[in-house]
Amino acid sequence: MPSVVDLCNSALDKAGHGAITSLDDNTKAARLCSRNWPLVRDRVLRKHPWNFAVKRTNLAAHETAPDWGFTAKFPLPSDFLRLLEVRDLSTGEFQLENGFIHANATVLYIRYISRIEDPNVYDALFIDTVATRLAAELAEPLTQSTTKKKALLEEYDVFIDDAKRADAQENPPVVYEEDEWIKVRY
Repeated sequence: MPSVVDLCNSALDKAGHGAITSLDDNTKAARLCSRNWPLVRDRVLRKHPWNFAVKRTNLAAHETAPDWGFTAKFPLPSDFLRLLEVRDLSTGEFQLENGFIHANATVLYIRYISRIEDPNVYDALFIDTVATRLAAELAEPLTQSTTKKKALLEEYDVFIDDAKRADAQENPPVVYEEDEWIKVRY
């Protein structure tokens, strides 16, 4: 089972640097990994609705309503990274603002990308992708090579495309209902 240190060491290998034993090591590499890992992880999680990171929940309205425009506001979950879907709105209108979803509803049902901190839950292709993205962030400060960073970013682009494609193929295709405007044109 991979740990955060294992993922960081994979990134350090790709960047051409030696391994660390802990994120608390008193080395430049460990400090860079410790500082960059959560940022890179969340950035790559936000890029795609990874099956392992999608959650569904219902949100109860906050005790105070927005000043105007909507009848209620709903606090986002603490692990929220990106909104994917809001269900069962009578008007279909909502607004994401400052840690809340504003809407005209009493309860909201949402699907969202969550912050997954346990690397044992990650898909194998996501692990390669996030390690490569982290390596790109570490390459220049550790090796002073912009060429290495550029090559790693190009590798990341290939990895993320492959990972997203494989992840998406595990779900059935989404069928969208045609609205009246489209139907009238035929």
